[in-house]
Amino acid sequence: MKNPLVILSGPTAAGKTKLSLALAKKIGGEIISADSMQVYRYMDIGTAKIKFEETEGVRHHLIDCLNPDEEFNVSVFCELAEKAASEIYQRNHIPIVVGGTGFYIQAFLKGVSFDEEDHSDGFREQLALTAERPDGAALLYRELQEKDPDSALAIPQGNVKRVIRALEFLHYHGYPISKHNQIEQEKPARYRFAYFVLEKNRDELYDGINQRVDRMMEEGLLAEVEELRKKGYDRASVAMQGLGYKQLLPYFDGLCTIEEATERIKQETRHFAKRQLTWFRREKDCIHFNKSILSEEEILRQMLRILEEKDICHGVFNGSVPEIRNT
Repeated sequence: MKNPLVILSGPTAAGKTKLSLALAKKIGGEIISADSMQVYRYMDIGTAKIKFEETEGVRHHLIDCLNPDEEFNVSVFCELAEKAASEIYQRNHIPIVVGGTGFYIQAFLKGVSFDEEDHSDGFREQLALTAERPDGAALLYRELQEKDPDSALAIPQGNVKRVIRALEFLHYHGYPISKHNQIEQEKPARYRFAYFVLEKNRDELYDGINQRVDRMMEEGLLAEVEELRKKGYDRASVAMQGLGYKQLLPYFDGLCTIEEATERIKQETRHFAKRQLTWFRREKDCIHFNKSILSEEEILRQMLRILEEKDICHGVFNGSVPEIRNT
């Protein structure tokens, strides 16, 4: 029988953290973060990283694993997540994959292949040179939107390496990498799983994003970015391209005001959440819960019932759940 796995995903600011803690405590779970930024050290405020004292004794994995100049991609995620899941099973606990990076989750669930190819005709270097121009990254992203719109939905414009990889794949194979990924997606899941997705009505989600960004600025996001710069991490560092960090860098160069940078974070985070919603609504086998309609306690109750029905865990559904506290 396949090993059990629980997935709790959804767009940024949907409230995954609180619910994941409550779920983990009810089913004896440990959390594997599927967030492309929380893996980095020194980047706490801008990534909304959970503090140790907020974990309520629930063990977390794939947090604070890498330095901001180290590359983190889907292959690295799958390797680290496999290792974490193996350790969790050895403790007779259930892995709960929590995060909003749907591409990573899908790859881990299905065992998607990501073989890197090595070509020597200079096409990748040509794209990299284009990306270095002031408007280069936007130009490459527009090209990807025209030639492979499905991949453009899954790849943030700021992730230049993934944009280049998608254009390179199309150049050499004559068909888009999204088609390759779709074929890989048809693979059967390697786990006995339940895939939950949290959502909110769009206005409420966007309002929550705006409030979260304001809260991050109040908690010292600007000082966090300044400290990262002092450590030598700049726009060339992989992690500094993340939401909340990239948008503040122009402020330090005197190119915008702090108000303009803050508004840019809000706007680009809202756009990111919209892309996440599009991704999860196209995923198969997802069970969606709208937090604008259902209380967190009711969502947890339904999750526990579904986990019993799917034979993922037993003896956890008795019709009542504790009140879910703010972290």
